[in-house]
Amino acid sequence: MRNNRDGARVHLSLISALVLSLVLVSCNVSRKKVIAVVPKATSHLFWVSVEAGAMAAGQELGVEVVWNGPATETDYSRQIEIVDSMIARHVDGLAVAAQDRTALDGSLDRAAKAGIPVTIFDSGVDSTHYMTFVATNNYAAGQAAAHKLAELLHEKGSIAMVLHVPGSYSTTERERGFRDVITKEFPAIHIVQSQYGMSDRSKAMAVAENILTAHPNLDGIFASTEPSSVGTALALKSRRLAGKIKFVAFDASEGMIDDLKNGTIDALVAQDPFRIGYEAVKTLVDKLYGKTPPKIIDLSARVITKAELDKPDVKTLLHPDVKTYLNQ
Repeated sequence: MRNNRDGARVHLSLISALVLSLVLVSCNVSRKKVIAVVPKATSHLFWVSVEAGAMAAGQELGVEVVWNGPATETDYSRQIEIVDSMIARHVDGLAVAAQDRTALDGSLDRAAKAGIPVTIFDSGVDSTHYMTFVATNNYAAGQAAAHKLAELLHEKGSIAMVLHVPGSYSTTERERGFRDVITKEFPAIHIVQSQYGMSDRSKAMAVAENILTAHPNLDGIFASTEPSSVGTALALKSRRLAGKIKFVAFDASEGMIDDLKNGTIDALVAQDPFRIGYEAVKTLVDKLYGKTPPKIIDLSARVITKAELDKPDVKTLLHPDVKTYLNQ
């Protein structure tokens, strides 16, 4: 009798184990892949558009996108903390816009050891532990900005640059492209001052005001990011110099588009942040399903003037469908 009971117990245990394993297999099959996307920051419109693109890719490609980033682009320790938490969570793929070229080296090493594919987007890193780099060709974008400002100035005059932050690969390349064109191609244009706005509109405004005070005969300004551009526009308006100094700005927000319309800004160099976010997620999904994404996806920026604002493709670029994907 006892042997029969023992046999029954063994039989029930085997059935239970089989059922449990089938449930676990079913869960693993049905579980959505999780892609973590960590931007440099979350506060500027550029990153909101990147998030919308990432979410659009998630919806279309059937993966869960987890978006988390530091509040500001200078909070390096917070970005490292977020990336490390995503690695500890064992996400299926990781997309990161690095605030600094080397700060995430240790985190990327850990991701590689954990077998997590990584796409770097927007701003590059020195580490080789990543699969794909998705970004605007920032050097070429800076060159385009320089050519436009030179055209506006008839190839002569004194100019200044309101920079982003030290150590940011994307903006450093952008600023280098601008400088190279001005110094090599336009000897009658002189860069009289360059100063960092530190990814903060108020600080960029103060920097621009200092430049305008130091150089009262300034002919032109280039600002290399959205916060630098917004701060510079505020400084020009506060000094009643809007329209008097030629100004080429980078990125686009509603306020910047308004400033392009009213003449404070003469030209915008616009990226496609929605597509950057979309492609970053898509490369990881492709990898998870056996495809080999390209090592570099190079996207072009576009120089936009007031006369082009009504073009359908420009409207699409400047006004991405954020509300559909972020419920804003």
